[in-house]
Amino acid sequence: MIDTRAVIRQCPIFAGFPDAAIDEAASHARIRHFDPDEVIYDKGTLQSSICVIAEGTVRISSVNAEGREAVLIIFDHGTWFGDTVFSPRTPRVYGARAHEAATIVDLPGEYFRTLMQRYPESYPVVLDLVSQRLWAAMSMIEDDALRGTQTRVGRRLLFLAQMHSGGHIRSESVTFRLTREHIANMMGMTRQGVHKVLKNFEAEGHIAFSYGRVTVNDPVALEQYLLTLD
Repeated sequence: MIDTRAVIRQCPIFAGFPDAAIDEAASHARIRHFDPDEVIYDKGTLQSSICVIAEGTVRISSVNAEGREAVLIIFDHGTWFGDTVFSPRTPRVYGARAHEAATIVDLPGEYFRTLMQRYPESYPVVLDLVSQRLWAAMSMIEDDALRGTQTRVGRRLLFLAQMHSGGHIRSESVTFRLTREHIANMMGMTRQGVHKVLKNFEAEGHIAFSYGRVTVNDPVALEQYLLTLD
C-alpha cells in the first residue's frame, strides 16, 4: 500500500514545505496506477497537476501523427513531473507514459499553487529545482549543437544515471530500464548508428546491457572519460 504522505514528503520539490503543508497535500492527492506504455497525459492537454512517481518509471515524450515517439527523458521513482503546473493555461509540450508499471501520486495544480502562496518558504526550493530542469534542457541543446556523437550519447547516459540517483553523480553503479532503441530515439539516431557508439562505451567498461536494462558501472568514471572526448 502506498503511503501518500511519505511519497510527497520525500519528493525534492516538497522539501521546502512544512509538515502541515505536506499533510494538506496528502489529503488532496490521489493515487493512480498505470500499466507499461499506458498514457498518463497527452501532449497538448491543458490539465494542470504535479505528479510524483511512487513506484516504477515514467517517460516524457512526444508522439507524431504516424505514431513515432520521441523520448525526452525517463524519470525514476521519487521524481516529480508536470511542469505546466507553473503555467496552467499553457498546453503541455510533451506527453507522459508509464515506462514500466508505475504508481503516481497526483496533486491538482491549482491546489499546489495555493500551497505555495500560503507557504512562501517553499519558493526557494521550488525555484531551484525548476532552474535545474531549465539548465538540463539548455545543456541538451548545447550538446546537440556543439558536441560529437560519442560525447552526446555518453552525456545523455550520464544524465539519466544522475536522474536515477537523486540528482547526484556517484561512483556506485546505476541500473535502469533502457534499450538501445530508446537511446536511438532520444538522440535522433538510427539503431545501427547508436549501436556502434554504445559498443565503444561497453568496450571501455563504462556500461553494460542486460534484458532491456542498462547499467552505468561508475558514473564518476564515465564523467571523467567524457572530458577526454571534448
